Amino acid sequence: MRNEEHVFLRKCVMIAVIAMAATLVVVWVLDTMFNGTLLNFFSMLFITPSIRGSVRTSLLGYGIVLMLFVSLVCVVVAYRTYISQHALYVEAKAEADRAKALAETEAQRKSDLITYLAHDLRTPLASVIAYLSLLDESPDLAPDQRARFVGVTLDKANRLERLIDELFEIIRFSLQSITMNEERISLRFMLEQLADEFYPILLPHSKTIRVSCEEGLTLRGDSDKLARVFNNILKNASAYSYDNTQITITVHQNEDGTEIHFENHGDPIPRHKQDVIFEKFYRLDASRASKTGGVGLGLAIAKEIVEAHGGSISVNSDAASTVFTVVIPASQ
Repeated sequence: MRNEEHVFLRKCVMIAVIAMAATLVVVWVLDTMFNGTLLNFFSMLFITPSIRGSVRTSLLGYGIVLMLFVSLVCVVVAYRTYISQHALYVEAKAEADRAKALAETEAQRKSDLITYLAHDLRTPLASVIAYLSLLDESPDLAPDQRARFVGVTLDKANRLERLIDELFEIIRFSLQSITMNEERISLRFMLEQLADEFYPILLPHSKTIRVSCEEGLTLRGDSDKLARVFNNILKNASAYSYDNTQITITVHQNEDGTEIHFENHGDPIPRHKQDVIFEKFYRLDASRASKTGGVGLGLAIAKEIVEAHGGSISVNSDAASTVFTVVIPASQ
């Protein structure tokens, strides 16, 4: 039990004792007054000598009962107050423990990711250096072999670039603060532009993106940041959807706001992971991170941007499909 609770209980006991003492004093004063001069005066007028003694006894009895009643009320009130205060303390402590555990988990994930990135940076860098050294030391290599070495070197250099981008993503996320620059956005134009940007990534796996959005539909928000939200969701969908499937973007708008649904077909996200997929530095599939996933910031950043717009982001996944839903409320 905390020291503050001990102090509170001591105060409650003191209040009860003081209430008992004050009641006793009041009873004594009243008894003195009514069984003294005042009682003698009234008893001469209204009370017969045969019952004068019982009057004093009755007053003392009623006084004791009143003292016990007031003390009991004080104890009950003090106890109920203690219970309510203790419940608030327990709830606040539990919330603080949850926040501390979440912060420690995020810190551990961040530390693990930085270690993972630092370790993985060396592998492609060593390969780049090795293949460049071979090309430099063997000018008479056959053209097909030289082309193969150049291709491998380029692939490793691209991998190195992605790792460096992920490292900077961690740094930017730790330092940035979201500032909004709202404007009127042509939603269909933005989504179709993003779909075109993903075309080269999806083509080798025979994946496509279809945008279902009414012509002229607009949305008020920060275009750069919302584009980043949609890009992060599409990046996740393109990485984890099956080959030869379609990613569908569907937009619904009414007077309350705009809903954008991103549906893809792939392995379902387990139910217990759907609640934590938007946490910082959380990767859905750590074993595939080096090939498909990033550092686990894409969806966390998307959530912060959407919430900065007053909206929400959620996911629903089953064997049929995975759907990410972004809701942006109508501007007031």
